Amino acid sequence: MTITGFLHPGAMGVSVARECRGERVWASEGRSAATRRRAASIGLTDVGTVVAMAACADLIISVCPPDQALDVARSLADVNFAGIFVDANAVAPQRSREIAALLDHYVDGGIIGPPADRAGSTRLYLCGADAAVVAARWDGSLLNVRVLDGPIGAASALKMSYAAWTKGTQALLLAVNALAESTGVLDALHAEWELSVQGAVDRSSAATSTAAKAWRFEGEMREIAATFAEAGLPAEFHLGAAEINRRLAAFKDQPAPSLDDVIAALLNPTPT
Repeated sequence: MTITGFLHPGAMGVSVARECRGERVWASEGRSAATRRRAASIGLTDVGTVVAMAACADLIISVCPPDQALDVARSLADVNFAGIFVDANAVAPQRSREIAALLDHYVDGGIIGPPADRAGSTRLYLCGADAAVVAARWDGSLLNVRVLDGPIGAASALKMSYAAWTKGTQALLLAVNALAESTGVLDALHAEWELSVQGAVDRSSAATSTAAKAWRFEGEMREIAATFAEAGLPAEFHLGAAEINRRLAAFKDQPAPSLDDVIAALLNPTPT
């Protein structure tokens, strides 16, 4: 029997866990009431602690905010986890290699798409010697798992490249709206966009939906910046996007704010 452990099931992690074949476990120690409810809603077995999970699971997958990824991996290395560990977080390739150095059996992962609630929406990319073994646990599920050729870090590099465009340009678009408002030309900019860049006004309003996750995207933008820097490319684009997301952190887990509310938060930031 296969036993897969999940650290720590947020909205994305729960959808990945729900689609996994075999027995599924998680560790509730130190987790929030919301996380407990999510885990219970899909029937994850609570083994209590990371130590207990490491003792019973032959595969553990981490889906957490990127700035926590290394500490999560260390928690398993500290208890001598001997199974396969998958980091499926939005981290730089060099961060993934740093994690790989901690554990004997490591698979680099990257998730692209929303929580896996419908077929064709979400892909989990994997690379590493045990990638095919990991992928088999999601055969026939709503989660499309794809194994990449290449060294450890390839799946993370794909995730970084993809999110650099999707989430990076959303942050830029919101910042442009804030700039236009601060200089008194927002209405004129929107009117010009309607003439020459059709859809930009609607995309601006739609981009506000990212505000609820901005607290998480800040760390992701910093990982992307580190990926650019390692490639000898300017990191400043995404360091700026990280700051944009930091200024929106107060919208965590809230309904999508209006564009006016987002602009106000960007132009009146809380101190760091």
